[in-house]
Amino acid sequence: MNSPNPANWTGRTETVAETLDPVLAARVAATLGGPPLQPGDPLPPLWHWTFFIVTAPLDGLGTDGHPARGGFLPPAEDRNRMWAGGRIEWRAPLVVGVPAERRSTVASVQEKTGRTGSLLFVTVRHQYWQGGALTIDEEQDIVYRQPSPPKLTGTDPVPAAHAVQWQETVEPTPVLLFRYSAATFNGHRIHYDLPYVTGAEGYPGLVVHGPLIATRMVAAFGRAHPGARLTHLAYRGLRPLIAPAPFQVAGRVTGPGQAELWAGQDGTLAHRAELKFQA
Repeated sequence: MNSPNPANWTGRTETVAETLDPVLAARVAATLGGPPLQPGDPLPPLWHWTFFIVTAPLDGLGTDGHPARGGFLPPAEDRNRMWAGGRIEWRAPLVVGVPAERRSTVASVQEKTGRTGSLLFVTVRHQYWQGGALTIDEEQDIVYRQPSPPKLTGTDPVPAAHAVQWQETVEPTPVLLFRYSAATFNGHRIHYDLPYVTGAEGYPGLVVHGPLIATRMVAAFGRAHPGARLTHLAYRGLRPLIAPAPFQVAGRVTGPGQAELWAGQDGTLAHRAELKFQA
């Protein structure tokens, strides 16, 4: 299997313009919960992932439903894609109904060898601009792995009940996963195509979107701490969550302006995050 030369891809750029359409924002609100947003309203944390989408045509998709690689992102044929985590700095909220722009750069491309074979790690930096100002500075970590049985069991236990300060249960129904895929224009078949995800990629059921899990973790914090202004988030996926089994999003404040967030299922961690905020 040929691997891309990092020198050929690191530094590549892409720019996506966006209007932050209130109609789409209302559809996201109907999917994630909350009243419809009006022009001028701030976009809730992590809802920016439902905008700034590159709309690849059907004949530009790979067999997994993702846009075929080799344009902005490096080619990684015959590999399965995973959103592994990332880091976000919020400087100001994006505002609904106001034109904005995402400027993206391939920050790094690294080939590594893990227990399941060769892994291609790609880090992409996204900067979101609105009204001439930088609002969000973000890095996303994407991993492409050779086809192999996915890691489904957790090894790290969730924090003990006495350490949990807030918790919500999420029911990842097929309809929720389908609507989030639609809101993000995400064609990745692991989230809605049961024969594909079980037969081609080896999961026992539909896979919950990593961004959806992170969004629900942050939203749970926000409901427990109304008025807090988020400044930084670092999040990481430990294992996939499989629908339709419910999972919990929870957390605790660990110090002034700092919190630990997690998503767990059956007593073990699936996602973990560190959040910084201003009360």
